[in-house]
Amino acid sequence: MIRVLHTVVVLALLLATQAPEKQVISVDVDLVNIYFTVCNNRGRLITNLDQANFAVYEDNSPQVITHFSRETDVPLKLVLLMDTSGSVRYKLPFEQDVAVEFLNSTLGPVDQASVVTFDSRIDVRQDYTGDRQLLESTVRRTRSGGATRLYDALSFVLNGTLAGGDGRRAIILLTDGADNASRNSPVEVLEAAQRENVAIYIVSVNSLGIPSDESNGLDSILEIFGTETGGKAFFPKRLKDLSSQLAAISKELRSQYTIAYRSTNDKRDGSYRKIRIDVKNTKFSVHARSGYYAPTVVSARGAE
Repeated sequence: MIRVLHTVVVLALLLATQAPEKQVISVDVDLVNIYFTVCNNRGRLITNLDQANFAVYEDNSPQVITHFSRETDVPLKLVLLMDTSGSVRYKLPFEQDVAVEFLNSTLGPVDQASVVTFDSRIDVRQDYTGDRQLLESTVRRTRSGGATRLYDALSFVLNGTLAGGDGRRAIILLTDGADNASRNSPVEVLEAAQRENVAIYIVSVNSLGIPSDESNGLDSILEIFGTETGGKAFFPKRLKDLSSQLAAISKELRSQYTIAYRSTNDKRDGSYRKIRIDVKNTKFSVHARSGYYAPTVVSARGAE
């Protein structure tokens, strides 16, 4: 319990004291692209707004929007990251069911997904494919046992197959949040996700059944992973809620907007710049990353 609380405190301090070095959005020279969603005060996604409804600010300076679109059909590159350690032995069948349902309801003709499992090992069970039947058979063959290398698995994906790509990339993580064997830390995971501009969506199975003494601390770490990478964390209390949580992720991935602008700050100094997207309707809220790194002279293509 002490170890988990220490990790949460470290992450909180990192976000409070080093926020200007985090939350990266992909940049093409001076063009800044932002994926975001809009919700009303009941949490319902709003998908029918146009460009006139938004204003963008960089370091509080207004920017001119050069591109706006509703990204309902943006190609997705997803990693289904499944916890198959001994701690989820009795919950794995439910992980399998909802994972298959998610893939079948989310993947479109141009989307691709990969299946990666972790316990004492980290295994790519299926490389990227759009074949739903192949993905389903892969998920159904997973078995549980061993220790938990959650942070190592996240780092493996972020620094591997999802690194350096374009388009909408996300990790769909099914886990109880426990980690007892990783060499990587939560801080390193967060830095890698922000650097690569990869959203992490989490469905925690930690609250299903009888919660452990460390439940709250573990869920706090997962929630930080979600909110700070532009994703989201879900904490279902009942097994039947798992399906609806994954359906919510699928809907959000298909209900995004994209805004692009060319920064009025033409300095290529690699500095962190805060972004704010305002929406006219004050009953609506925007969910997006909060900044990006400016390009540098050495790397004219920009940095993620």
